[in-house]
Amino acid sequence: MDTPAPALDVPPEMGLDGAARSGRFLIRGDHANLWFEGAGDALIVSFDNLATIDEGWPRAPWAWRRLEPLGHSVLGVQSHAKDWFRQPSAPTLLRGLEERGFFRRFRRVVLTGASMGGFAALNFAPLIPEARVLAFSPQSTMNKVIAPFEQRFPFAVRKSNWEGMPFLDAAAAMPYIRRAVVLYDPFVPEDRAHAARLTGPNVQLLRAPFTTHEAIRVVLKSGCFPLLIDQLVKADEVDPTFWAAYRARRDVPKWQRALLAAAANRGRPGLVIRAADAMLRLGADLPDEEKVFIRRARRAAANALKASFG
Repeated sequence: MDTPAPALDVPPEMGLDGAARSGRFLIRGDHANLWFEGAGDALIVSFDNLATIDEGWPRAPWAWRRLEPLGHSVLGVQSHAKDWFRQPSAPTLLRGLEERGFFRRFRRVVLTGASMGGFAALNFAPLIPEARVLAFSPQSTMNKVIAPFEQRFPFAVRKSNWEGMPFLDAAAAMPYIRRAVVLYDPFVPEDRAHAARLTGPNVQLLRAPFTTHEAIRVVLKSGCFPLLIDQLVKADEVDPTFWAAYRARRDVPKWQRALLAAAANRGRPGLVIRAADAMLRLGADLPDEEKVFIRRARRAAANALKASFG
C-alpha cells in the first residue's frame, strides 16, 4: 500500500507590503499566486507549465523538489489556468515586489520554466533588473499572426487571450534581459522556429536533439538540472561541464525512444540497429522490461533492412 504524500506546508498568506520583508509567504491573486521559500542569497523564480496546472492546489513551486536541495531561495509564480500567464495578476504581483525592493535582497535572480513557464520567464524578466533566464522549450508567443507555425495546444490557446500587449511576444523582451539561456530540441520544428525568434548577443541557445518538446524531462532524468541552475547562479554562460555531464542522457529512456524513432522515420534501419545495440550494451544491467522498446525497435529495423534487400 502506497504511503500518502505528506501535506504541503503552505506559507502564511500576506499582502505585498508584508511579503517584501518576509522570509516565507503566499500571495493569492485573482489569476496567479506567488509562493516564496527563503533560503540562500540567490533567488530562483520558477513558473508553472501546462502539466503542473493539473496538479491542483495546493502545489509547491514548479521544480521545488529539485530546487530545494540547492539551498537557494525560491519564488514560485503559479497560474490558476493554462493561460501562458497572459493575465494581469502575475506581472502585477512581480512588479509590486520589485517596487518594494524584494528582489534587491538577492545577489542573483534566475527565472526558469519550461514551455508555458519558459515563455513567462522570458516575458517577465525585464520586470526584474539584472535577472537571468533559463528557459526550456519556450514558446515566443502563441499569437497566430506572429507565429503562424505554432499549431500545438489548440484547446489551451483558444481558452487564453492572445490579442494585444503587453507581454504578447517574448521576442520583444529579449533585448531587456541581462542574460538568457534557451534549451530546445532543434528537431521539433515549432521549438526551432521559436528559438530562432529568441536570439541576440545576450542569448545562449543550447541545442538538445532528441529531447522532444519535453526537453526538461530529459534534463531532469539526466541529473543536469541542478548543474544548469548552478551555472546561471554563478555566471552568465553554460560551460562545457554541462555537456560532459549531459552525456548521461544516453541512459534516459525518453531520449532513447526519440533517437530510435527519428532514425526509423528517416528510413535509416542500419542506424537504428547500431543505436539499439549501443543502448543495450550501456543498459546491460537493467531489468529486461526496461529494454523491451529497444529490442522492439531493433527487430523492426532488422526486418526493414531485410525487406530492402528483397
